[in-house]
Amino acid sequence: MKVIRVIPGDRLWGELCEYAENCSWIAGKHLAGMMRENLFTDWEAVFAAVEDGKIAGFCTFLKEDYYPENRYWPWISSMFVGEEYRGRRFSHRMIEEACRYAEECGFERVYIPSDMTGFYEKCGFRKIDELVNYGGDVDSVFMKEIG
Repeated sequence: MKVIRVIPGDRLWGELCEYAENCSWIAGKHLAGMMRENLFTDWEAVFAAVEDGKIAGFCTFLKEDYYPENRYWPWISSMFVGEEYRGRRFSHRMIEEACRYAEECGFERVYIPSDMTGFYEKCGFRKIDELVNYGGDVDSVFMKEIG
């Protein structure tokens, strides 16, 4: 498995857009829309996990996420791994690659929003806060020092 930063115009950009649109997670449609409209600016990025030439998952690296109060950035977000690939550390590998990229961009820390507990701590993150998202739910904010 490899993790690739996908750039608009790449062959994989269209494939990832379609994969996100049709994945089992509702947020995939949102990502597909962002990709179609190329709403990524500056250092923002999309990463794809690829196994045997097939997309297995994705994540994003963004300035803003699904929160009216955006007091943290950059976000590693929209983490998704296809059901048939779960349990094989694909999320960990995408997080590692996004962290490497964040460091290249000059960031000293990264943030992940989630309603999950226990998983991101295994990747070296610690919970630092909670934020109410646009849907009215409370998510944990996890932070990792990288620089």
